[in-house]
Amino acid sequence: MLLTIENLKVAYGPIEALHGISLRVAEGEIVTRIGANGAGKSTALMSIMRLPPPEAPIYLSGRLVFNGQDLTRLAPHQVVNHWGLTLVPEGRRIFGNLTVWENLKIAAFGVPDSRHQQQKARRIFELFPRLEERKNQMADTLSGGEQQMLAVARALMTGGKMMLLDEPSMGLAPLLMYDLFRVLQEINRQGTTILLVEQNARIALKYAHRAYVLETGHIVLEGPAGALASNEQVKKAYLGE
Repeated sequence: MLLTIENLKVAYGPIEALHGISLRVAEGEIVTRIGANGAGKSTALMSIMRLPPPEAPIYLSGRLVFNGQDLTRLAPHQVVNHWGLTLVPEGRRIFGNLTVWENLKIAAFGVPDSRHQQQKARRIFELFPRLEERKNQMADTLSGGEQQMLAVARALMTGGKMMLLDEPSMGLAPLLMYDLFRVLQEINRQGTTILLVEQNARIALKYAHRAYVLETGHIVLEGPAGALASNEQVKKAYLGE
């Protein structure tokens, strides 16, 4: 397994958000976790990236193992620079006062080889031709869909083995949402493993290989994405059927 989470428990102060979840992601997979707001989906991503929440102390037990390395005691920059994990956060969090190209260059700061940077940029502009058209445009003048493209592109510039995405479809029109997921599918085909947190269960299950259902800090269902999409409990709770 590329990523293994074993009995992960996380608390914000006295409030336990994750109650001993375990999951795995094999190299080359798209794995999604679906669930309602407050289920703990984003908390797990922050824990993998070793990012403590700003609002309260975080207490963690369990193991996070990526590519054979125990991440539990690493700093966030070590997770990104040395082990190739990268995060597309909820809400995009791009640098609005910088151009598209400057946002991408900052993401590649830890990769000093300029030729390597250019190769990554060419790949990104093939995936997102609209960003190439706007590469000298200030990021905060982009549309919401373009900003989400930039957030994904920025993660790709790090050259990581695995991309974590937190609610990438949030705020996107349906057509843009499907365009984005098709690009994510192509990124996966090109060799990037993806762990996806997504409230839109229908699109997540359409594009993922496997899925976990998270409810109030517990994993209650797991299996192939197609099987979960046909599960009566999932259909009733998350697909509106």
